[in-house]
Amino acid sequence: MTTKSVKRSIAAVLASGLVAAFLFAAIGCGNQNSTGGAGGSKGGAIQVKGSDTMVNLAQMWAEEYMKSNPQVNIAVTGGGSGTGITAMINGTTDVADSSREMKKQEKEDAAAKGIDVVENKVALDGIAIVVNKDNKVSELSVDQLADIFSGKITDWQDVGGDPGQIVLLSRESNSGTHVFFKEHILNKGKSDGKVEFASSALLLPSSQAIVDETLQNPNGIGYVGLGYVKGDLKALKVKKDAASSAVMPTVASVQDGSYPVSRPLYMYTKQGAPQTVTDYLAWITGPDGQKVVEELEFVPLTK
Repeated sequence: MTTKSVKRSIAAVLASGLVAAFLFAAIGCGNQNSTGGAGGSKGGAIQVKGSDTMVNLAQMWAEEYMKSNPQVNIAVTGGGSGTGITAMINGTTDVADSSREMKKQEKEDAAAKGIDVVENKVALDGIAIVVNKDNKVSELSVDQLADIFSGKITDWQDVGGDPGQIVLLSRESNSGTHVFFKEHILNKGKSDGKVEFASSALLLPSSQAIVDETLQNPNGIGYVGLGYVKGDLKALKVKKDAASSAVMPTVASVQDGSYPVSRPLYMYTKQGAPQTVTDYLAWITGPDGQKVVEELEFVPLTK
């Protein structure tokens, strides 16, 4: 296990404990008290919920921040970007992690409740297209990806691989990564596009589930955040179009914009959030928070 993997595992274990501790406290105190930082920046509790792509990153941020701010308790849970945004609108979480921009309907729902939403860009991410290590295909174009995930191309031999039915692995529809991939790959950037994932696609509950399935299925293909690519998982180069060069997903290619499947990551809050929340977000976008981004192999804002 690599040093980074160890750190991630430790973070997950510690964060799980923190989640349990926080939920115990929240049951006793109620949600209003759980966001008790309203009185100032020196103490309080923060609840963070949303994107599964970001959950390990959010957990490590929380752990590192509480080391130097032990008076602040931060609880992190996943569930998907849509789940987090809905919770923020309904007032059951302070911060919504999201791997996509808020939808028009979500903004309208927030406005209907008198909520002025603040969009905080906290990191960048490349979405890696992953296959089994034994798959001989090494690159695909955006058009080929669209045809594969919409079901027009169903056999690996049609894109340069060995004969074999392609097994599509997708996140569930409440995932921000699912929404981003559908809009930017299947519908070529059209938010109101009508192209859907093929009905044969297996909808999996987490990025880790896609990783696990891809590692053991020689015909599988899925998409995950850049931080999940390690070990025997094979990431494909992607071509923006037939005339472009194929680009490997890396921190550098996401930062310089040459990798065609990349995106910002967000933390949404309400205007007028408690000072504790504001301070925490300032730390995340500062040097210490962005160092954590880099350690977990996402892409920092500062480079």
